[in-house]
Amino acid sequence: MRMYDIIHKKRDGGELTDEEIAFFVNGFVDKTVSEGQAAAFMMAVFFRGMTDAEISSLTLHMAHSGDTVDLSRFGNLSVDKHSTGGVGDKTTLIVAPIAASVGCKVAKMSGRGLGHTGGTVDKLESIPGYKTSLSAEDFMEQVEKVGVAVIGQTGNLAPADKIMYALRDLTATVDSIPLITSSIMSKKLAAGSHSIVLDVKVGSGAFMKTVDDARSLAEKMVEIGKRCGRNMTAVITDMNTPLGNNVGNALEIQEAVSVLKGEKTGDLRDVCMTLASEMISHSLGISVDESLKKAENAISSGAAFAKFKEWISAQGGDTAYVDDTSRFQKAEYIHSVVSPVDGYIGEMNAEKIGIAAVALGAGRAVKDADIDHAAGIVLLKKTGERVSAGEELCRLYTNNHGSIEEAEKKYLEALCFADEKPTVKPLIYGVIR
Repeated sequence: MRMYDIIHKKRDGGELTDEEIAFFVNGFVDKTVSEGQAAAFMMAVFFRGMTDAEISSLTLHMAHSGDTVDLSRFGNLSVDKHSTGGVGDKTTLIVAPIAASVGCKVAKMSGRGLGHTGGTVDKLESIPGYKTSLSAEDFMEQVEKVGVAVIGQTGNLAPADKIMYALRDLTATVDSIPLITSSIMSKKLAAGSHSIVLDVKVGSGAFMKTVDDARSLAEKMVEIGKRCGRNMTAVITDMNTPLGNNVGNALEIQEAVSVLKGEKTGDLRDVCMTLASEMISHSLGISVDESLKKAENAISSGAAFAKFKEWISAQGGDTAYVDDTSRFQKAEYIHSVVSPVDGYIGEMNAEKIGIAAVALGAGRAVKDADIDHAAGIVLLKKTGERVSAGEELCRLYTNNHGSIEEAEKKYLEALCFADEKPTVKPLIYGVIR
């Protein structure tokens, strides 16, 4: 078998066999397939597409290109949630303890933030003492005893995806549905959960900018997950406006705690209830309506917050910060941004708000940059709300005074003001099962 023939076949629109796809994935990982050949292959896929059988094969071979996690001991109880990335997206911090508090097993590997999107691992590290790395034995033991463990991704989880994504980024083949699907789903399959709930973001702060594109991706990931033996749901959620009010690591932990304590309602809670109910439904084998009642009771009874504390403590985190979030490190500088006009906030650009938070120190523009866990933005007004000239729109938090001017400029660029109250976009565009 030759890589040349595989590229030629896909270039001409042929359907590749499982053996041919395995030859490509294994060869790219062990370097017997060159980067040039891999780039040609991915460009052929970009233009010619792939059948569901091909995508399933590619996904499985990528998933098994490195380490995999065996969660079979938990049977149908293991469940994972994955977000395609957004601004202010702290849903894992809320849905994981909700699901675990009713008997689900959430064994999760999360990423760090890069660019305008935040990372769950960075947020958890703002809690003093929290360990984002556990041995395989300790990880499994914690899931068994506590019901939830969240760590950083291991270096050898789906390594084929890591090297393929880097090359896709260089060859303008990132936005290919077959390649996006196999990238996301290979990591989820390698992580081992029996059921997977996907939060597919759409809008200015998301990778998918239109609802049609988000739905196409969601449908494909659900189909491929089912073909690979998983229970699947995809929830298409809005990311034109940041989720919740806090953007930034410690700030997002504080907001998550307020939801878990039952103190905060609104868009963040609503999305989390939808995601949690899908997780519980798959894991426990009950209806979504019954699962939603369990999720709501987990909040109102205090069980979800208690599980959150148990989880954080098990991984070394100081729960005094969870009980009293005022203990978190305070940013040295807090700057108010006020409205330049009277009117309504007609539109927000979540990506630009995320970039403003990065400028303050809440995220990283390059992979290994340091993060200021106290930095970020608290949104006091969001899309659809009326404002008066001089009224406070948000507060910027940072330990770098020199970043404030740039962050304020980027934040204001993210807003469009209107004379009439705008029609606010739906929070959830659809659920695909």
